[in-house]
Amino acid sequence: MQVSPIVIAIALAVRQRGGRALVVGGAVRDALLGEASSDCDLEVYGLSLDELLSALTAFGRLDLVGSDFGVIKLTDVEGATHDVAIPRAERKTGAGHRGFSVACDPHLPPAQAALRRDFTINAMSWDPLTEELLDFHGGVVDLRARVLRQVSSQFGEDPLRILRGLQFAGRFGLTLHPATATSCAALVGDLPTLPIERVTEEWMKWATRVQHADTFVPYLRASGLLLAYPEIAALEGVPQEPEWHPEGDVLTHTGHVLSAAVAVADRDGVVGEARAVLMFAALTHDFGKAATTTRALKHGRWCTVSPGHERLSSELASEFLQRLGVKQSLRVRVARLVANHLGHLQANSARALRRLAIRLQPASVQELLRLIEADTSGRPPRPTGIPPSAVRLREWAEQAGVINAPPPALLQGRHLLAHGWKPSPRFGVVLREAYEAQLEGAFTVETAQAWLANRLERLAQR
Repeated sequence: MQVSPIVIAIALAVRQRGGRALVVGGAVRDALLGEASSDCDLEVYGLSLDELLSALTAFGRLDLVGSDFGVIKLTDVEGATHDVAIPRAERKTGAGHRGFSVACDPHLPPAQAALRRDFTINAMSWDPLTEELLDFHGGVVDLRARVLRQVSSQFGEDPLRILRGLQFAGRFGLTLHPATATSCAALVGDLPTLPIERVTEEWMKWATRVQHADTFVPYLRASGLLLAYPEIAALEGVPQEPEWHPEGDVLTHTGHVLSAAVAVADRDGVVGEARAVLMFAALTHDFGKAATTTRALKHGRWCTVSPGHERLSSELASEFLQRLGVKQSLRVRVARLVANHLGHLQANSARALRRLAIRLQPASVQELLRLIEADTSGRPPRPTGIPPSAVRLREWAEQAGVINAPPPALLQGRHLLAHGWKPSPRFGVVLREAYEAQLEGAFTVETAQAWLANRLERLAQR
């Protein structure tokens, strides 16, 4: 395991004072998986809080998160932050994520200190001076077996752990251990006690880091989380027309679309919030089918159809993401994509394409194309990839220069000023009319000024 020089220096300073510093948590897990970790948290044994503060003074700015919790946030000279903590024992005293009594104990044995962690894969520690791996609860075995297993019965004291399990399963391709699944199911009813920011954090980690989306639906079922999200649960058993959806019901389709979205995002290098937008759009794009699916006679035969599900899905997606605490700017992008995820079937002209780009903003045609590809690819054994209608859409959007944003207004306030107009509320009226005319193809860059002159002349004659 590779650690920064400052971690080694801190461990040496702690040892000189008679203590021992261990790297704990996700950094150890990620190292065993061969992945880089942005976090490197330390747990220090054998030193009081005052002794630890004294040992860390030379390494940067110190912020005490809380004397009860014994956590120090160290910001080094390069601006990197490290959490350095004294081991602690926790006792459940009330409901929810914060109902704990915490007692710091620098002499707590590492094996006992690890009992308060959530999963065995996160309960390992590593000595940066001796390079000894401490694995008291089988984390290495579970990591190799890709099993997500609780460390102890203390798991059932914190409902946030269900959501942490969701994002860990998605990031690392893990399956819930049966006993842990039972513990999760018992905690589902306590989810409303969680602070919304903690819920948001775990869902955003899933949306921005998921690599194994095929774990999503199985995890929801096994953990009982499906009961907490009725919009998702409602998709189970909703039929689809086999000709277009041979894969099965809407929930099955959604799982395949999530996996396809991960592949598309990886191929295109989509990361951060843009990746979250794609994943949330993939998850919610068919929410409306539960309420709109029916049988209809089409072309002489009865078919399963879901008329108007795009608009309802968009509304439900926005409400769902708001409950998760997802910020508004992301919710709007997702909702616009979901509302228009069949837009490639109607955008059959330059005018329709320009209108689509307007309806999508602040999302883009490029983002829509990724969702369309994921949707199309989530129907095994049908062919994967982008459908011909979306290929044409992409070509037209690239030619029109609207792949990433709607067309810019060719006529602006300065053009009205050049015609002798003074700023007034009428400015906005005329400019909106001009933009509508532009979207309809009434003028181009070359003919915009002539169109404006003619329009202003007619206005002056009224």
